[in-house]
Amino acid sequence: MTTDIPRPRGRPRRFDPDQAVATAQRLFQARGYDAVSVADLTEALGINPPSFYAAFGSKAGLYARILSRYAGVDALPLESLLRPDRPVAASLAALLEEAARRYAANPAAAGCLVVEGARCDDREAREAAHAYQSAGEDAIRRYIAARHPDEAERLTDFVSTTLNGLSAKARSGHGVERLMATARLAGLALAQALPD
Repeated sequence: MTTDIPRPRGRPRRFDPDQAVATAQRLFQARGYDAVSVADLTEALGINPPSFYAAFGSKAGLYARILSRYAGVDALPLESLLRPDRPVAASLAALLEEAARRYAANPAAAGCLVVEGARCDDREAREAAHAYQSAGEDAIRRYIAARHPDEAERLTDFVSTTLNGLSAKARSGHGVERLMATARLAGLALAQALPD
């Protein structure tokens, strides 16, 4: 007796898509979006270009998945840092200090994946990064506005600009000590702007 069990067409996937996203994230963080080619990605993931496109659609499609993973795993934990039970300036200072620590934690992949992606040349990837960046800024703005509505826009711009600068300096080689010094100085400015 023979049983004819239909075999699936094509070769089975030899990679775990979630692991592939994590591997690609490391590449983008280390080199930046623009410096990573599809050939670099397929080599790192151990797949051929047709398999890459079947799994992710495009380089920007993969990057969008990476941003989603980054937001859930590696991004600044805004909810736990922007706490309603402490002064706004203290929470914002804690946010900047945590950013300094995280941005410098891995010298081979320094900075913020979202901030750095927002500067890339690919329009689709840049827009995806901007969406996450805007969502973070909106959360900061709402947090400030809950107690200091007249200062929300100005201070959100200040915090966002400082976060961008910390990321850029981390990418250019500043270590945690220098980044923390900048974050602490910005924290002093926030305390002066928002005496609670």
